[in-house]
Amino acid sequence: MKLSIITATYNSAATVADTFRSVAYQTYPDIEHIVVDGKSTDDTLPIASSFPHIKSIVSEKDNGIYDAMNKGIALCSGDVIGILNSDDFYPAPDILQKVMQQFVVTGCDAVYGNLLYVDAQNVQEVKRSWKSGEYSRNSFLYGWMPPHPTFFVKKTAYEKYGGFNLQLGSAADYELMLRFLYKHGLQVAYLPETIVHMRVGGVSNKTVKNRILANQNDRKAWEVNHLQPYFFTLYLKPLRKITQFIFK
Repeated sequence: MKLSIITATYNSAATVADTFRSVAYQTYPDIEHIVVDGKSTDDTLPIASSFPHIKSIVSEKDNGIYDAMNKGIALCSGDVIGILNSDDFYPAPDILQKVMQQFVVTGCDAVYGNLLYVDAQNVQEVKRSWKSGEYSRNSFLYGWMPPHPTFFVKKTAYEKYGGFNLQLGSAADYELMLRFLYKHGLQVAYLPETIVHMRVGGVSNKTVKNRILANQNDRKAWEVNHLQPYFFTLYLKPLRKITQFIFK
């Protein structure tokens, strides 16, 4: 099976070489890497051009990161699609080999794993550890979600159920996974390993105002899918993050 990796960039020169390098060093033999750039004005594009493994670089104005991801999905020719943000990287060269093996062994539609948050400057310093755990359909009702950078999905799922909903703001990834797994019941496999390292500094958690907005968008994610969470579901979702700081 062919694997497509999408990286959305915008003035990402400070970190994106680590992202590209981590894909270039993967041992899985059939990878296409697509970069969708939002018209960067720094050295992002020259850095991208210096990595010969990158199949396609598109640079044009977009409507944010999820719009860029949708553009990338449309360009992918792989059987499986993964998204690696420009602050993130795979911590070992056999990560994608293990991910694709899960698809083959289990016959699933999607694979996810664990994620490690690291310091933006010192990537050896661990800030949070997101251990996803096994999925059951009721997991979403108890505030669970898989870390999106570790979420790999067959292209046929995007073709059948659509891409990212740009009206959901920072909850667009949550809504997509809720739609794919909970609403439509895609078969998913858990890879119990840390498969992505992410530098800290997510948009939805920077301020209390952003956290409140994120919670409102989480609620909309259920509403647009005509789904009903428990009354405590969306309160548990941010509370689950507390354990990520304690059990590193």
